[in-house]
Amino acid sequence: MSEQRRKSPESTKATARPRHRKRRTALAVGVPLALTAAGALAYGTDLGLFGADAQAKASAATAAPAWATASADGFASVDALGQNGTYGGRDGKTVTVKTLADLEKYATASEPYVIVVAATIDMDPVGKEIKVQSNKTIIGSGTSGQIVGGGFFLGQGVHNVIIRNLTIRDAYQGVWNDKEHDYDGIQMDGAHHVWIDHNDIRHMADGLIDSRKDTTYLTVSWNKLSQENKAFGIGWTDNVTADITIHHNWIRETEQRNPSTDNVAHAHLYNNFLEDVAGTDIKSSYGNYSRGKTNMLLENSYFQGLTNPVVRDATATLVQRGNVFSGTTGKNESGGTGAAWDPKTYYAYTLDKAADVPALLKSGTGPRSSLGTSASTSASTGTKAAAATTLTVAADGSGQYRTVQAAVDAVPANNASRVVISVKPGTYREVVKVPANKPHVTIQGSGASRKDTTIVYGNAAGMTKPDGSGTYGTPGSATVSVQSDDSQVRNLTVTNDFDESKHQDIANQAVALLTQADKIVLDGVIVNGDQDTLEMETAAKDKLGRVYISNSYITGNVDFIFGRATVVVDKSVITLKKRWNGTSAGYVTAPSTPAARKGILINRSSVTGDVSAASFFLGRNWHPGGDTTVDPQTTVRDTALSAAVKSTPWQDMGGFSWKDDRFAEYRNTGAGAGAASADRPQLTTAQAADQEVADWLGDWTPTAS
Repeated sequence: MSEQRRKSPESTKATARPRHRKRRTALAVGVPLALTAAGALAYGTDLGLFGADAQAKASAATAAPAWATASADGFASVDALGQNGTYGGRDGKTVTVKTLADLEKYATASEPYVIVVAATIDMDPVGKEIKVQSNKTIIGSGTSGQIVGGGFFLGQGVHNVIIRNLTIRDAYQGVWNDKEHDYDGIQMDGAHHVWIDHNDIRHMADGLIDSRKDTTYLTVSWNKLSQENKAFGIGWTDNVTADITIHHNWIRETEQRNPSTDNVAHAHLYNNFLEDVAGTDIKSSYGNYSRGKTNMLLENSYFQGLTNPVVRDATATLVQRGNVFSGTTGKNESGGTGAAWDPKTYYAYTLDKAADVPALLKSGTGPRSSLGTSASTSASTGTKAAAATTLTVAADGSGQYRTVQAAVDAVPANNASRVVISVKPGTYREVVKVPANKPHVTIQGSGASRKDTTIVYGNAAGMTKPDGSGTYGTPGSATVSVQSDDSQVRNLTVTNDFDESKHQDIANQAVALLTQADKIVLDGVIVNGDQDTLEMETAAKDKLGRVYISNSYITGNVDFIFGRATVVVDKSVITLKKRWNGTSAGYVTAPSTPAARKGILINRSSVTGDVSAASFFLGRNWHPGGDTTVDPQTTVRDTALSAAVKSTPWQDMGGFSWKDDRFAEYRNTGAGAGAASADRPQLTTAQAADQEVADWLGDWTPTAS
């Protein structure tokens, strides 16, 4: 924008029980959660959050396929009982098996293994359940991993086990409610930290999944459970200690235990699809059942055609939120006296809309042909489906595509699962646009440093388009535009290298990176420009658009962090640049926040640069086109301010007084920090408690893709 006028671009805190430790959010490419949480931002270096030793470990971690090193979400991700989340056999060797003997050999071994099942394996005798030991990942190779006529057993104390991407089927012995043959797909008796994900389990003798005898820290996600009398039984204990997450499962043509959940301390069921198809031989007797003293939270699930879709015992607690019931009859219950609880006390997750669940799960559950390429990241990572596809880009032709845009173009419209565009080191001179109909896209540099991979172009607002149809305008000048929800940019540099000194005759706004969507993550990036470097908008004025920026570097001089989106700049370096003529003057932020929304939060960061002392404002209030309905907001807190920051850090814009909008600081440090005054508002402690990262992001917790 011009310095005078810009054209408008069209907690409640809870404490976990002592036996848990809440999982920490980590935002780093290919780095274990524990490693990222331990790091500290090293300003002015390219090692960012990690430091040299951690960076070396990160490189080692990325050497293994992502599916081999994937970690669980939900309760299986919680640190407890001496186990830090659930990551299976990632610390051991990866072996491929095609015979029962080899599968049993590695699954029952004492050391960790990632066991890739690459064939159909018939159990002998029928009903055999392999006794899996701790620290194992058992995963199907594409859709070829099938276990026929038996399954797996996890005994007392077995922990840190992942079972993914398998078809487990056909132990059925001809008796529907079979009391003689206890042949389950997966049975757990006293196990903990288990993740059952993306399997197709069907037509067994007794049940599909049994979680028994205080099995806890269990997550069951993205599975297809079908053709069975008993789908999923939980309990066989008088203790009320188990914690279980069940999400994004398609349960169809099953009569009972969908699941039956007995004496579970915390049962979190969300985004499941329970379907009873009319005219088939199998008729449901009930759906989700909160039994005994279970405390169940049931959210955004979809019930189609079930009899008694939701049932609870008088002694149990069941809280319902946002569920959809279509063609159901009979009991639909909730209530109880158990203590209210919030899953986000223990782990992060994001709900899909209940109305979207049937289509989402019909396409996204069960074994995935692409799961062997990249890890799945279900709702806690903010994705819509769990199987990710990786597309590689290399300018030298060694990848699938030579340009980033070509890879974006290859993403199918309305993709339900994450696509990672892995960009090899190099310089890519191109304009990249991720359209709104391609969500869940991650553009990620594959080099060791964010400096290794650069996307660069030099358009500006006042430049005429090649087809002569007018000028680009501010948003149209962007080198990279992300218009799709739940998308991410990681570990690379995005630059607009427009040369202002040679083009003072035109509007000089030159955007490096533009976002116009919700749930956007920018992590470990460098965003370079001069005027209007980083523009963050929403898809429409009445739409929410949240952006989380972490461990990054943002450079510029005039209004270079701006827009109407809800933005958190966290643990990052904001670098002030001189103007094209060598002078020092500028504004860090220019929010145009809609009223009643959050604006720009700069948190735990640094504002610095090789510019004159007292030459930069922290921000000014942008009312696009004189819009009186907006209420611009910038809060800068817990941030180191260099001497470049003015002692009166806020400035009026376009005839509007900044004092009528929302600008404040809290607990900043450095030569540019200052005491409270009429020209320098400071939050009180109580006000600051309502202006934290979680307040900005609401029900969204950003996580690594």
